[in-house]
Amino acid sequence: MLPPRPTSAQRPHILRELALITVLYGLYRFGRLLANGNVAEAFANATRVWDWERSLRLPDEAALQALILQDIAWMKAVNVFYTAVHFPATIAFLIWMFRRHPGHYVWVRRTLTLLTGAGMLLHLAFPLAPPRMVPSFGLVDTGKVFGPSPYGDVDTGGLANQFAAMPSLHVGWALVVAVGLIAVGRGRRRWLWLAHPALTGFVVVVTANHYWLDGIIVTLLLAAILLLLRGPGGGPRGASRAREHEGSVSAVPEAAGTFRRSTGTG
Repeated sequence: MLPPRPTSAQRPHILRELALITVLYGLYRFGRLLANGNVAEAFANATRVWDWERSLRLPDEAALQALILQDIAWMKAVNVFYTAVHFPATIAFLIWMFRRHPGHYVWVRRTLTLLTGAGMLLHLAFPLAPPRMVPSFGLVDTGKVFGPSPYGDVDTGGLANQFAAMPSLHVGWALVVAVGLIAVGRGRRRWLWLAHPALTGFVVVVTANHYWLDGIIVTLLLAAILLLLRGPGGGPRGASRAREHEGSVSAVPEAAGTFRRSTGTG
């Protein structure tokens, strides 16, 4: 049985949402401009992150990339995914949530806003050059070599901040999409949405745009936000589902009593 369609009273006002998103976009762009320009620090941090990953014995990004470098079609496919999926998928998800699940939409929008804000603060505090910019790491800039690429030369005027590798908002936003779809979904198959952030994590690493730690850090940030943020029902996360469960349990004896009275038994 499908859930009832949301009413206009339940759904946030669309003009207010558009204004809020516009403001958030402006803040994001301003934060990106502040984060750009720390070139020396970004490359020094790249060496630190690379050394940390080796100390943690994380898989070598160059070894993973080498597995598909020989297939031009695969390389172009992962470049297209990196370039074309990030923003459109997130926008489509938000529109769908706004239309079909307005209560969850507000929760998702808050989660996405907090995660992006935390990511911007980390971009400012820890500028990081991606591995494709450091020849000594042995990775290929797949976007530049095979195309397409969202980046040109290093600059401070475009939307993309090339020194904002830590954390990976590609992975973070994909995780928010998966979490939101799992929250409103039913059945075991809803967990298959986790394939989206898993594939995104693979793509950002194999294209040499991010390190493993970029995805790990954003996952920890999101976990902390989900623990602290109030759930879609207005209470702590999971409270609404708990109330639904309690309501269904209490309804059982009431229904049984009604049945006995109507049949004259008991």
